[in-house]
Amino acid sequence: MSSEPKPWAGRFTEATDAFVEAFTASVDFDKRLAPYDIRGSIAHASMLKRIGVLNEEECETITDGLEQILAEIERGEFSWSVKLEDVHMNIEARLTERIGEAGKKLHTGRSRNDQVATDVRLYLRHEIDRITGEILRFQQALLDLAEREADTIMPGFTHLQVAQPVTFGHHLLAWCEMLARDYERLLDCRKRVNVMPLGAAALAGTTFPLDRFYTAELLGFDRPAANSLDAVSDRDFAIEFTACASLIMMHLSRFSEELILWTSAQFGFIDLPDAFCTGSSIMPQKKNPDVPELVRGKSGRVFGHLMSLLILMKSQPLAYNKDNQEDKEPLFDTVDTLRNCLRAFADMMPHVRPNRDGMYKSAQKGYATATDLADYLVRKGVPFRDAHEIVGKAVRLGIETGRDLSQLSLTELQQLSVTIGPDVFEILTLEGSVSARKHFGGTAPEQVRAAVKRARQRLEEVAKT
Repeated sequence: MSSEPKPWAGRFTEATDAFVEAFTASVDFDKRLAPYDIRGSIAHASMLKRIGVLNEEECETITDGLEQILAEIERGEFSWSVKLEDVHMNIEARLTERIGEAGKKLHTGRSRNDQVATDVRLYLRHEIDRITGEILRFQQALLDLAEREADTIMPGFTHLQVAQPVTFGHHLLAWCEMLARDYERLLDCRKRVNVMPLGAAALAGTTFPLDRFYTAELLGFDRPAANSLDAVSDRDFAIEFTACASLIMMHLSRFSEELILWTSAQFGFIDLPDAFCTGSSIMPQKKNPDVPELVRGKSGRVFGHLMSLLILMKSQPLAYNKDNQEDKEPLFDTVDTLRNCLRAFADMMPHVRPNRDGMYKSAQKGYATATDLADYLVRKGVPFRDAHEIVGKAVRLGIETGRDLSQLSLTELQQLSVTIGPDVFEILTLEGSVSARKHFGGTAPEQVRAAVKRARQRLEEVAKT
């Protein structure tokens, strides 16, 4: 049995069982909240001084003590104790050890319940800002590459079958649009993260005349939480963030899948930088796209964390329950995984080398301009369904003779439809096909460059906010 006295031990007659002590402790993982815990405590002390609970000397002593403890932690000199259960009690015990009786006054008007909820929100707000920064960096890399490859023709796919020609730049901009939605979702999520639980105490508030709006202002929160029960028990913000993270990881997994396919010998569309690949211990020729493969795999990890948090909360009555200790490891790992995956892509994309010739040759396969021929016939007055059938016969002729549509003779095409004229070859080329799609959002090179310009303007506006 442990003989270490607990801050809450007054009601107990027996020491905590050593196994239970270790089993219920969270300090091994929640110590990463230390900077936020200290920041919240300094703000709380300032508020307690404001309402007369602490005098000026006590507040200064507490603040100086907490700042010194933070410096200890940053230097790696702080001694964490499982016997003190969590980050909060470790810091409070060390503060009292350093400054004496004044340290015991800091916890006035608060509970670990509202304290941890505040710490997690401060932590997550900071991490959302870091993650959105990585998204913007990734988008910038995509825009730079899209602009360079605005004229590079590649096959567009449906069902992983050649469908119509597009430009590589246009394809990259599709990824950029996904990231733009991800960015917006995180900003919206941040609004609900940025609500302060501190002052809700254990669940019912406190009898002290706390100025929660002042504390919220000091900590940069938009407002204090409106209901004390909800303030300490709400973990919606963590679930919402993990849902946003799951969507981003789903997008990154889709990006990864395409990169993995494109680097294969069967596609040969791109070459990834050596610094982001590994080789084989037995096959000397191998260059494996390990970073995209690992990102693809890590998506499942984040999806699992979302399910864990949902299941964690689904049966909890109000208000705080010990179950909520289990929210941190899934959340922390989601943050780390997402940020690292985004960083890997943002670092890697500027060095991706497209195989323009390989993409072009692949686009020549699969009769990618068949739809262009159908559209040509419709513009000549042929009903679309009839045009569809005519082009299907043209494709069949091409398959039987081993030729692309652009390689069929005018005579052969006119045997299928007399409405086809010599101008048909202008639209049967890959260049003609992509250039014709010059409407807003289309794949024409001029539209790709315009889209890049618009996207860069959005990023510049975001950087100013």
